[in-house]
Amino acid sequence: MLRYSDLIADSLSRVREIMPWDLVERIECNRDIFILDVREPAEFKAMHIPGSVNVPRGVLEPACEWDFEETVPELVRARDREVVVVCRSGRRSVLAADTMQRLGYRDVRSLKTGLRGWNDYEEPLENGSGESVPAEDADNFFLSNVRPDQKAAARIA
Repeated sequence: MLRYSDLIADSLSRVREIMPWDLVERIECNRDIFILDVREPAEFKAMHIPGSVNVPRGVLEPACEWDFEETVPELVRARDREVVVVCRSGRRSVLAADTMQRLGYRDVRSLKTGLRGWNDYEEPLENGSGESVPAEDADNFFLSNVRPDQKAAARIA
């Protein structure tokens, strides 16, 4: 039986990753870079990289194609652009980048360490109103909230 970590490891065999400091450099060099945030809308509204576009992982495939209610025209037209996919930790973004490559996107990478690492590198985050999010608030937001009953050890008890 495959586990979530197995799916990520499999996708990592095909997906390139980029570190936060390298993304900062890429943004400075390539103003046309497309930053795709695949977290859920509430997560995006709480905080995101300025200029990023939110397409939740659950609707990614139709968002990448014409003729669907979920179609995001800017994303469909980004097939030949440099695309960096981001999420909270760098896991969902790896799966999304793998999918996008299979859909014909040529230059896709996943942000290794996700927005947690971006925040650790002290790069800017903004909320849904465009206001800057203090790093300490982001630190608290990105803390793990795994309940005891969600842990593997709870299954044994």
